[in-house]
Formats: sequence, structure tokens, C-alpha cells
Amino acid sequence: MKIKNTLRNLIVLIVGLISFSGFADAFRMIHVEDLNKMMKAKGTQVVVFDANSTETRKTDGIIPGAKLLSSFDEYNTAKELPANKSTSLVFYCANTRCTASHTAAKRAMDAGFKDVSVMSDGIQGWKKSGQMTAQP
Repeated sequence: MKIKNTLRNLIVLIVGLISFSGFADAFRMIHVEDLNKMMKAKGTQVVVFDANSTETRKTDGIIPGAKLLSSFDEYNTAKELPANKSTSLVFYCANTRCTASHTAAKRAMDAGFKDVSVMSDGIQGWKKSGQMTAQP
């Protein structure tokens, strides 16, 4: 099981590195401080999505209130994303080397969402900055 997850993560990293330049034009890259401000802003609706594996979620936890995607690359956009396409969406994965959040964000853009961001620090950067986490 661990080898399968490692292999999958390696494939995700390779695919992400190959196509990363195309993603950068499609959504904003933000950091922990930016997401914190977005989540605390009054009158702003932001939905945060965790694109991590079950193993990463068990090890590192999740951002409180984050919605768990069933899969970073095959999730059902109609069922798992908000109906309102103007909702601000933020995706994150494990860390700055992980690109699962980029793939998930691209799927949201392809589904018609315009206000899409990736919190590139990931859950590990979130924790490192002293932010609270929750268990999935």
C-alpha cells in the first residue's frame, strides 16, 4: 500500500512538473498568510479543498473546515464543488513540492470557476506557520 501511494505521488509530481507552467496562468498562487486573511474576511465566501491522500490527511491533518476531495484528479466537479461558480475556491495539498492541488484547481477552472487559488505551502506549511489543524 505504501509503495502504491509513493508511486502515485511520484507520478503526480512528474506530471505536475511537466505541465506546471500551464497551470500558473490559470489560477492564483497564494500562501498561508493570504488564506488566513481570506478565511477571516467578513462578507467573503471562500471554500477550501484538501487534495491530499488519505495517508497525508492522517499524518498531517487538514485545515479546519476544508472539504475533502474524493480524488485530486478525478473528483466529480458537479457534486463536490459549490453550485455557485463565482465562489472563491482554494485548493491545497501536502507542501510546495506537491502538485495535486494544481491539478484539482485546473479541474475547477475547466468546470467554469473563475476565482480559483492554490495555497502552495500545503498542509505542512500551514502547520509550520503555527496554524491549527483538524482530523479528517
